[in-house]
Amino acid sequence: MVNIKDVAARANVSVGTVSRVLAKNETVGKELRELVEATIRELNFRPSGVARGLRRSRTDMIGLVIPDITNPFFAELAKHVEASASQAGFSVLLSITNDDPKIELSQIETLLRSYPTGLIVVPTQFGAPAKWQSDIATVAVDRRLKNYPLISVDHYAGAGLAAQHLLQLGHRRIAYIAGPNESPVSRERRKGFLDTLIAAGIQPEVVEGHFDYQSGEVLGKHLLSSPEDVRPTAIATASDQQAIGLMRAASDLDLKVPDNLSIIGFDDIPLANLITPRLTTISQPVEQIAARAVAFVIGENAAGTNAGLLDATLVIRNSTAAPR
Repeated sequence: MVNIKDVAARANVSVGTVSRVLAKNETVGKELRELVEATIRELNFRPSGVARGLRRSRTDMIGLVIPDITNPFFAELAKHVEASASQAGFSVLLSITNDDPKIELSQIETLLRSYPTGLIVVPTQFGAPAKWQSDIATVAVDRRLKNYPLISVDHYAGAGLAAQHLLQLGHRRIAYIAGPNESPVSRERRKGFLDTLIAAGIQPEVVEGHFDYQSGEVLGKHLLSSPEDVRPTAIATASDQQAIGLMRAASDLDLKVPDNLSIIGFDDIPLANLITPRLTTISQPVEQIAARAVAFVIGENAAGTNAGLLDATLVIRNSTAAPR
């Protein structure tokens, strides 16, 4: 493999001269620079990004830490982070923590040894305190992390939109499938939904599970096992995955959505627009969240990055309707 010493020897210059050419240092004369650049092309030399990073205490890489790549929302976030970073000339190093604080610490320490330009971190679900320190640009996404800036949708207001939609359709027997109460995101969504309904004089039935498909199915069967005259006519969920699991539970019980049951989710994952019926949900601006996070860590801090939370949007599809 060709290295910088090979280039210097072929061009009959010092290694320092080659380094200055690579760094586009203006102290190198035109003729000498052209000679070195021609030699680099001749030998097809590709300088190591990490090696260059060590010399300037950073690389053209961004560290992205997410809890779970199988979660469609985080997979979508990673896709948009990579696209925004690539457009800015950066590559992305992805680490997955499996929602485990110990793994999170290990992964971040490993990333920091690669001298990234910055870190984008979706912390573990239950908000364990970060036990690492770094002076590089770091931003938290979706969930708060110590005193680092946060880029996130307004979970409370988004869940309130779901409640308002069901009220406007005329539903009064409403239930809610929450995420784990230990999760700050889950608590915000639950509170936003309940506050809106309670203000309208309705006390919904609430059950708690995980954000996954299985919880939606199991808890959905529990909620729908009541007699027809008392069971919910509408159920909101803390995630689209729960909502899709709930749809399966309704199908198993021969209940049609939305004729017998209205369902509304949260996140607007790609699958929400593919299932039958298509899922009414609360959409997060994932592409905008990713773009702002990348802009922050590479030093192109977009206006308003820390000015507040981003707005969620109600996306009405085919899984909600007025109660019969």
